[in-house]
Amino acid sequence: MPHEPKIIAIANQKGGVGKTTTTINLGAALAEKNKKVLLIDLDPQGNASTGLGVDHDKRDATTYDLLSGDVPFSEAIQQTSVERLTIIPATTDLSSADLELIDNAKRSFLLRDVLRSHEASAAGYDYILIDCPPSLNILTVNAMIAAHSIIVPLQSEFFALEGLSQLILTIRDVRQTANPDLRIEGIALTMYDSRNNLSLQVEDDARENMGDMVFKTVIPRNVRLSEAPSFSIPVLTYDSASKGSMAYRALADELIERTKKKRAA
Repeated sequence: MPHEPKIIAIANQKGGVGKTTTTINLGAALAEKNKKVLLIDLDPQGNASTGLGVDHDKRDATTYDLLSGDVPFSEAIQQTSVERLTIIPATTDLSSADLELIDNAKRSFLLRDVLRSHEASAAGYDYILIDCPPSLNILTVNAMIAAHSIIVPLQSEFFALEGLSQLILTIRDVRQTANPDLRIEGIALTMYDSRNNLSLQVEDDARENMGDMVFKTVIPRNVRLSEAPSFSIPVLTYDSASKGSMAYRALADELIERTKKKRAA
């Protein structure tokens, strides 16, 4: 029987919250723990592709081609510099997807049809992580309909929880109309500074309002995390002993544990 991967969308309609950083480094941390991981770059900016060393001139087959049906799943996948971590890259072509898919009756289900296919199951992935764009558009909706769950990176800043409410409403709509099993896998606090009272306050508020939905692991503000993308590698490769690397390893452990519990339930 084919091995069904766990499909997780990394989503937040706000930009600059550590979404792509989380996708890249959580993927690398899972791969380091012997999990076979595929990263889907669904952001037209293509930052996850760049951050994993896929040059623009090497992006022959992209997520745009995948959604438009121009290439099969297997031909869109590229190896990264990280063992067991592959990617389907993105280019700015994706930015026109909203308009080009408007007449397609199945436009919201295109990614689901690919990722929930027999071909995707047969590929033997443990996790498929989708890096969503920083908006609630047709691409993000595609990701939510395709995914089993969502990880929400939440920046430790003022108004962080207010921005979360719109995302939760969108998740509820998707659950009611297209993907009844969709749920929030967890909320990951990012850019956390334990010396900053605001970070502590945001954490307290998040845990009080969201309870166990908030991961125990917090992702710190870390200069190594900021530097790694300019070298087109995950922080775990760039500086394996950094606080950022250790945090993403701990987050991967939590995710694996949650996955085991859900599968055993």
